[in-house]
Amino acid sequence: MTGSQQADRPSGYASLADRDAVLAALTRLIAEAWESFERPRPEEPAIDDEVRERLALPLPELPADPSQVLGDAARILDESVSPSRPLYLAYVGSTGLEVGVLADALTATYDVNLAVTARAADLVERQAVEWVAQFVGFPCAEGAFTSGGMTSNLTGLLAARERALPGCRVDGFAGRQGTVYCSAESHHSVVRGAEAAGIGSSFVRSLAFDERRRMRVPELDRALGDDRATGLIPVAVVANGGTTLTGAVDPLAAIADVCERHGVWLHVDGAYGLPAAATEVAGPLFAGLERADSVTLDAHKWLGLQKACSLVLVREPGALEATFGHEEAYMRRDEVRNAVERTLEYSRPLRSLKLWLAFRTHGAAAFRGWIENTVELARELAAEIRADPEFELLCEPTLSTVCFRHLPADRADLDDHNTELAAAAQRDGRIYLASAVLDDRVCLRACFVNFRTRREDLGLVLATLRELALRPASGGPASA
Repeated sequence: MTGSQQADRPSGYASLADRDAVLAALTRLIAEAWESFERPRPEEPAIDDEVRERLALPLPELPADPSQVLGDAARILDESVSPSRPLYLAYVGSTGLEVGVLADALTATYDVNLAVTARAADLVERQAVEWVAQFVGFPCAEGAFTSGGMTSNLTGLLAARERALPGCRVDGFAGRQGTVYCSAESHHSVVRGAEAAGIGSSFVRSLAFDERRRMRVPELDRALGDDRATGLIPVAVVANGGTTLTGAVDPLAAIADVCERHGVWLHVDGAYGLPAAATEVAGPLFAGLERADSVTLDAHKWLGLQKACSLVLVREPGALEATFGHEEAYMRRDEVRNAVERTLEYSRPLRSLKLWLAFRTHGAAAFRGWIENTVELARELAAEIRADPEFELLCEPTLSTVCFRHLPADRADLDDHNTELAAAAQRDGRIYLASAVLDDRVCLRACFVNFRTRREDLGLVLATLRELALRPASGGPASA
């Protein structure tokens, strides 16, 4: 940078003094992290005292060396829990596709805002929406990338609300009361969305599920009829495209029949499971998906990308604009509509670039292969559990989630034991599991969504749990 350039810049200009050195340091740190993700961690490192002290310092007034600051940040992240590790099985989370890091770097560099028209970036988002719709087999007329499954599900509910209660976004409910229907195993974002939409959680009908944990369709039919008979207005049925707890997929075709008969919007929450619709091994579970009015998918789950990268897809053209369209003096409308007129959010980054770049780099076939591999891993773990009298399989896996528990011979309090065992696994670090509650029983839950997880790593899961269960009271689950 020349002296004249320096003189032309305002006081406090925030350019880095040595960009090449900082980029080299960042490249090294990212490469080291990627290398560490290739195999299970031997242990979970504790937060050391130096990191704790640094994170307790007051606001800095003077600058520091950027390379040193990056090193501190990498050290902090390495002592944090990362879902990118191959035996991180606790939750359905992002798994850190490397190309997503590159996309996020470019996105942050250009800082495109998709509130108003952003020219070529608008076309990237449109193409990424179309590619996802093609991938899962949904006849999408329009869609948008959002901050997460909560926002995507809320978007679908708001579009359904405007169709069921026309004009409610302007005039309110005007004495009308809507209802929403879902399975008892649906994600809480459905209840939260109904609350945010003004419908109220008391008017969310939580319906029983069958032995495969799928919504009982006759109960749905009956609930819709009963509510209409009392003057309530059904707004939407939310079907599961892979529940968070067990991966259950509701019978979409039968639910679509009921929705068509009652004239109700069908929304499919596929935040976790919908990518499996693209595969031969699980695709048949999603028969009837094409009849839904809207669907959601989180690319930061089973498609391996970094948070946040969620989508909502809608079958009816114009439904999103009917829900969010508006005119303001600070937003010009020329040849094209502004993206904010189809979304709940205003300032919105180019989240779609991650998925666009990933499809371009790896191809759809690679994603199908990764998804099918994780489904097979779940089935293999379930088979190991069935064959081992020390463990109990609580339900057959539908997609890639396995719910089970450990059965020690000397413990009667199985709920406490499995809670403690999950905590011990998290402290140990070789595998990362969490506990959950399934039918009033505490269980361990293994969620396979990571493209890095290998068959040769699978044996560590039960072996590590067995070892942790046998540790003496000073370090085992009993003292957790």
